[in-house]
Amino acid sequence: MTRLRLWLIARIRASRFLPVGMADKRADVERLNKPFAGSVMLFFPNGADALYQLRPWFGALKALAAGHGLTAVFKDSRTAAIVRDESGLDCVTLANYGQLDQILAVSEVKLALYVNHDPVNFEVLRFTSLVHVYLGHGDSDKGVSVSNQVKAYDFCFLAGQAALDRTSAAVMLYDAAERSVLVGQPSLDVPAPTPSPDPNRQTVLYAPTWESSQPSVSYGSVITHGSQVLAALTGNYRVIYRPHPLNGIIDPAYAAADAALRASADRIDTDVPLAQSFADADLLITDVSAVTLNWLPTAKPVLVCLPRVPIPPSKLMSALPLLEVDADIAAEVATSLADDPTKAARVDLIDYYLGDTSPDVATERFLTACADTINLRDRLWAEKQGQGATGP
Repeated sequence: MTRLRLWLIARIRASRFLPVGMADKRADVERLNKPFAGSVMLFFPNGADALYQLRPWFGALKALAAGHGLTAVFKDSRTAAIVRDESGLDCVTLANYGQLDQILAVSEVKLALYVNHDPVNFEVLRFTSLVHVYLGHGDSDKGVSVSNQVKAYDFCFLAGQAALDRTSAAVMLYDAAERSVLVGQPSLDVPAPTPSPDPNRQTVLYAPTWESSQPSVSYGSVITHGSQVLAALTGNYRVIYRPHPLNGIIDPAYAAADAALRASADRIDTDVPLAQSFADADLLITDVSAVTLNWLPTAKPVLVCLPRVPIPPSKLMSALPLLEVDADIAAEVATSLADDPTKAARVDLIDYYLGDTSPDVATERFLTACADTINLRDRLWAEKQGQGATGP
């Protein structure tokens, strides 16, 4: 009976019916018991629907791999295949903790990186021979941008002073200054794409966040503002709709509203890099999210939809115009495009939120932070080994 059950599970995992958000755990058998090449491991246990969290780090991770060697470890072979194809990184799929344990025992991995707080991260956090660093997947003023989960990691690499201030203010019994390293936003170190304007109309990018699995941080505006945005702007502006990859996975009504917006927009950016969406737009309408912060270096106007739930106080949210549910969106857009009254305030906040956004500065800071962390690990590990400590 056990053999039959295992056979059925394997067939389901290999089938096209397994949801993309569920890891198939189809291990790369040829890589088992063989050491990872290099000093760094990235752990990403999620499915392909969460790749928006990892893609912004591709450039920085490739640069890190060139200097130190890096293996990206997955639980889902489909996700690994996408990342391997898009980034060229060394990608390995492992089915269980035991396989990782065997490989790390024969490897020289010293640094483990994480881009989210998935509970499965704890399978790797158990290893004491590694330094564990949380990267996150974009800074924002969302309530979930601060979490007690940061205590699980040795260090957190943060974008700017805003993230450090936010963490210091919100997380108790945690020395944020001691455990944080400001590296800027390496995802912004991409070549500026060529804009694709509409010769007859200005372009508005509507890029809301998803509904969230936590009601207290449900900042998504698809249901509250989405139809109003499209109705107010369609015809007078080219409207680009950039849906969040997780739209509707919690709330079917959110999924239905998302589908209606896709049917009404002039362009739907699902497979277009965020930098291209930014380059093609004259104004952004968004929610409380990392998109808002990443837009700041464009110096172009932005409007943020006021959510149904309270938002944490922040310098940026205090400076930006917030769209009420019943706002005159057409008038707000026209005013922002003509006068952009908050431009100076936004520009003043770029360094506070994102650090130095000069080309390649953030990537270099990231690489330096990783190298320093590896050196620190080597020194501390040698001291512990000298004291008689044992470990993988």
